[in-house]
Amino acid sequence: MNEVRLASARKASNDRAPRILVVEDEASLGLLLVYNLEAEGFQVEHVERGDDAEMRLAEAVPDLVILDWMLPGVSGLEICRRLRARDDTKTMPIIMLTARGEESERVRGLSVGADDYVVKPFSAPELMARVRALLRRARPERVASRLVAGDIDLDRETRRAKRSERELHLGPTEFRLLEFLMEKPGRVFSRAQLLDSVWGLSAEIDERTVDVHVGRLRKALIRGREKDPIRTVRGTGYSFDETFGRS
Repeated sequence: MNEVRLASARKASNDRAPRILVVEDEASLGLLLVYNLEAEGFQVEHVERGDDAEMRLAEAVPDLVILDWMLPGVSGLEICRRLRARDDTKTMPIIMLTARGEESERVRGLSVGADDYVVKPFSAPELMARVRALLRRARPERVASRLVAGDIDLDRETRRAKRSERELHLGPTEFRLLEFLMEKPGRVFSRAQLLDSVWGLSAEIDERTVDVHVGRLRKALIRGREKDPIRTVRGTGYSFDETFGRS
């Protein structure tokens, strides 16, 4: 599979940066996009074929997709159409890239569900600005510097978290785990999904490791009769309780 997976994007310093999938069969352009997106602080994965993109999108849903129109395997237009038909990707931001500049083609791309349309050759700074704008609209929690739920306050910039006025002593993995769960309160994640999103695809660890770190996170979060904000869904995984902090 023609694919570039950038291990540097998995490091702790940006593990919770928005994740972007670049689907572009022109290798030099794909590498240029990866370089510029990484420079903006995003996690990036690059695939060169439409069928490879569909496999990755079935495994994990990114925060945004940059999708070339003409691709080997499955066309970008068809991928966009299929993504809009899926419940878990119907609102995911999609930017289409194409050499076609005619108005009728732009209308066609937007009509199947693309959020934006960029004609080659394009300005890299302009594309980066469009990526940031779409993420701000679609996933403001991914670009916010703080996440707050009830009496829990997580600060991404200082990498510190508090419950009421109590400092939470979290290891790097527990911090990323709490951050990820707080981003999507109420959504249940399997252990495999948490491994992918918190540890990274390259991590060679057992799914039971997730249970160990959830236990450590709970130990740091809960004192006395404080409510547990993490919900265990038997046979499935974990979620951040969407009712946490409500009276």
